Amino acid sequence: QVHLVQSGGGSVQAGGSLKLSCDASASRFSISSMAWFRQAPGRVREGVAHIYTRSGDEYYADSVKGRFTISQDKAKNTLYLEMHSLKPEDTAMYYCAAAWQPVINWMWEYDYNAWGQGTQVTVSS
Repeated sequence: QVHLVQSGGGSVQAGGSLKLSCDASASRFSISSMAWFRQAPGRVREGVAHIYTRSGDEYYADSVKGRFTISQDKAKNTLYLEMHSLKPEDTAMYYCAAAWQPVINWMWEYDYNAWGQGTQVTVSS
């Protein structure tokens, strides 16, 4: 059983930056894909960024490309999401997710086996 514990987030003005962290309780060798999703009120959960843990290949939603960066610290079993140039439309609950097998469609949330508890990001205009 892998537990994902998130930290970071908060409130910031438009144009600001925030960093999210996601600590995995188990060895990262058991995790092949990790991702960040977000869900705004009244909207479906959407993929934000993804990383294959072994290759380090990164993927981003078009809406955040160039502003967000996903990264991992394998020694600490921690996943990060650095968010810059934040916009009010980035306001949402953010979740990290882990999959034991490499996911094919990283935006398909049902392929992930474990989820963090969520952390709120609020961007004011």
